[in-house]
Amino acid sequence: MSRRADSDETRATARPGREDGDRPDPPGRGGRPDRDDRDSRDGRGRTAAADADARPDQPGADAPSAEPVRTEEAHITAARTGRALTTSALHAAATGADTFPAVLREALGRRGLSLERVSERLKARGITISQATLSSWQRGRSQPERARSLRAVDVLEEILDLPAGTLRSLLGPRRPRGRTTPPGAEGAALQILGEDSVVEKALGARFRHFNQETSSLMVHDIVRIGESGTMSGFSTTNVLRAGRAGADRALFVLSFDDEAAEPVDIRVTCGRLAEATYLKGLKSLVLEIHFGRKLAKLDTTVVSYAVEVSPSLTPATHYERWSRTNLHEYLQQVYFHPGALPVDCHRYVREKVGAPPRAQRRIPLGAAHDVHVLTSRCKPGVHGVAWEYGP
Repeated sequence: MSRRADSDETRATARPGREDGDRPDPPGRGGRPDRDDRDSRDGRGRTAAADADARPDQPGADAPSAEPVRTEEAHITAARTGRALTTSALHAAATGADTFPAVLREALGRRGLSLERVSERLKARGITISQATLSSWQRGRSQPERARSLRAVDVLEEILDLPAGTLRSLLGPRRPRGRTTPPGAEGAALQILGEDSVVEKALGARFRHFNQETSSLMVHDIVRIGESGTMSGFSTTNVLRAGRAGADRALFVLSFDDEAAEPVDIRVTCGRLAEATYLKGLKSLVLEIHFGRKLAKLDTTVVSYAVEVSPSLTPATHYERWSRTNLHEYLQQVYFHPGALPVDCHRYVREKVGAPPRAQRRIPLGAAHDVHVLTSRCKPGVHGVAWEYGP
């Protein structure tokens, strides 16, 4: 099944949750502040997008930029922008060689270990730290502070063949803990996604400022279902408006329900792809797309992208999008292969992720083997289409 979050985040399947709870480093400690943009889809063998400014999970979900990209790293997927083939590790963590993130990245690169392997080795020692959290540490977006995280740092020194205390000695002072009521975009996203969502985990520290500079006005999703009933790909066109001057990028999180369904090709036709990171453990894809210019306040821009998906193990049965803001218009289309036509299709709305569906209504199959839902003045929440196959 497939689900997608309105204008913020797209996701196809598994839902993100917060992992470690470690807090982001203070400004200037490592890496630049990330901007948010939501677009999320969710469904089986499909990607889910959140609002129009996609925002994912709590731990940072990127691969190390200083570390060479390796094909065996399951959490990285190559992305294609126009004719240029790039990789997901495009963010450089502008830190010195003697900082915790830089030393951790260098040690990982020297040992040739992927974040997935490191996470597995920590788990074997009784410490559960996700790939997303490890990525957040090595990029300087958060630092280990809790007792479990500090134990993980000690074990990391052993795994990476570092002298005892090498990493511990580089950690900055502990910051005051305790969560205040999140303002703006984060608070709105939490109302729809809930605490510890996959989106929050995928985005890490970026979730706090998830696409605060922009909001979606119009979103058009197109989902394609192949002959086997699994999702073969989807595309999204998103019209964004700047809420403040200087906005120049947006984040999108797309999640998949099925582990076998992974992004195999990404094409951006409006905008420039700056990051494409696939987090296998979260079954989520994080896209950062730049507009190509800084917007003035209330300026609009169009972002369009398409993702080809590998076949899932089970047929897709639904597609959703969640939105944290009001959309002027949302158009959702699902195209079915002639050999895999559903016997029943209906639209529905959820107040938030995980809430029971309401406002269900049957929708007819069109001559092009498609169904569509057009919603004007689309309110925040989860908007989806579901279908059933015959015996």
